[in-house]
Amino acid sequence: MLKLSGKIIRIQAVDVSRDLTLIKVSTNRNLPQILRREMAYLVTGYPIPGGFAHYLLTEQHQGLAQELPLGSDHSVLPNDYDYIDNNDIVRLSADRQSIRVLFRASSPNNSILLTEQCNNYCLMCSQPPKTADDSWILDEIESLIPLIPKETRELGFTGGEPTTNKERFLKIISLTKSYLPRTAIHILSNGRSFKDSDFAEKYAAIQIPDAMVGIPVYSDDPMLHDYIVQARGAFDETIRGILNLKRLGQKVEIRVVLHKLSIQRLPQLCEFIARNLLFVDQVALMGLEMMGFTRANLDELWIDPIEYKDTLSKSVQILTKYGMNVSVYNHQLCLVNADILPYYRKSISDWKNEFAPECLTCRKQSECGGFFSSGIKFGYSKQLSPF
Repeated sequence: MLKLSGKIIRIQAVDVSRDLTLIKVSTNRNLPQILRREMAYLVTGYPIPGGFAHYLLTEQHQGLAQELPLGSDHSVLPNDYDYIDNNDIVRLSADRQSIRVLFRASSPNNSILLTEQCNNYCLMCSQPPKTADDSWILDEIESLIPLIPKETRELGFTGGEPTTNKERFLKIISLTKSYLPRTAIHILSNGRSFKDSDFAEKYAAIQIPDAMVGIPVYSDDPMLHDYIVQARGAFDETIRGILNLKRLGQKVEIRVVLHKLSIQRLPQLCEFIARNLLFVDQVALMGLEMMGFTRANLDELWIDPIEYKDTLSKSVQILTKYGMNVSVYNHQLCLVNADILPYYRKSISDWKNEFAPECLTCRKQSECGGFFSSGIKFGYSKQLSPF
């Protein structure tokens, strides 16, 4: 698991009048002088070029700080951040003496948090919602997007509920289209905002070349879905949101997190989707992440994946029988039936992907999706069977 945020060993001479400093990292000694003024140079050896706005050194290289150009602003980071590389983007806080890595150019799993606010309160939410005003995040994102490399293949937007501030959400999506026209966009939303036809139309009017909205549906029974998301009327609003988006020709993925509550009617849900929402672009059946509210509700949610592997197979068969595009995320190869393999995806973001000790001898580890790091820490199936 990669550490994405934490304390800095030392920040020196940063402009403390601006606490949050968003800056792009370069390892290019030959970068034109005019570009250096807005970038941080990652120091790993000699020679050290001059003219950069900031210099970053990990603890193992901090001895080079005395060789920096005279009067240079610089930060010394713990060795946990030795993965930082060219075109990564970080936020430095002089006031808090901290760093947060916002974008990693080498990663295919970059997601941007738009807000921690949400109108659902899902029992298994991995990012528990907060009520505090966090609009500063949106301000930061508007500064972040122009810094992201144009060759970025995919970018995610998440929350909370990213459409909480509808106007700012639309502005950020438009900004992304302008600066990253060839980048695929994936938006994780509960879909309820799109029940508003006017909002759905404004989103569609942006005409993003490649965008998909991932929307969760947890049961064909509205009462069970509403219970899982802890919001009365959520099922109806979510389905209306999906219908509006598809009416406007937008890509939609239905996401189903698998746990003790959602598994009990999973085949019926898949039949409902196939009969009523056949036009969605993908259905993703996803393993449980042991974070946030999941840990608090573990007794109500946890079910060993080996106990539902036949139900999972039956559900996938229902969807594929109707010709639907299906993916199975966040599972381990040894805990699914062989008929799942054509739909199996290695999906856990690289920065939080780990393997259990039992997996060390497995011949198929390179093909397996492994675990969320939280799953390794807080519990996983005891039925692992390495190949």
